[in-house]
Order: sequence, then structure tokens, then C-alpha cells
Amino acid sequence: MTYWGILTVAIGLLMSFWGTTKSEFVVYRILRARPKLFWGENVHRFFQVSGMAVVVMGVLMAFGVFDD
Repeated sequence: MTYWGILTVAIGLLMSFWGTTKSEFVVYRILRARPKLFWGENVHRFFQVSGMAVVVMGVLMAFGVFDD
């Protein structure tokens, strides 16, 4: 579970980075297409906040909080 937690943290950091830099990378453009319909120009802020939430969940996974 630790490896999945570390991977989840990396994905969350990447999401936040893309949201902060308003990236034009093709994967980010695909990911932001649907939320942009609802969030409009605040879609980058959405990715910053959701990326940080994913980081927190990844840290909790890495420390084994969700283990049975």
C-alpha cells in the first residue's frame, strides 16, 4: 500500500502543478475539458485544490491509515 500512496502523492502534486502553471500539456487539456464546463475559468483553481486533496489521501495511504 505504501507504493500506491507514493504514486498517489506524485499524481496529486502533478495535478496541482498543472493547475498552478495553467499548463497546455495535452493530458491536462484532456482532463480539464469536462470540469471547465462547470467551473469555467476557475478550473485551474479546482485542479490546485483537488490535487492537494489527492496528496493528503496519498500521504494517509503511505502511512497505512486505510489498511485493514
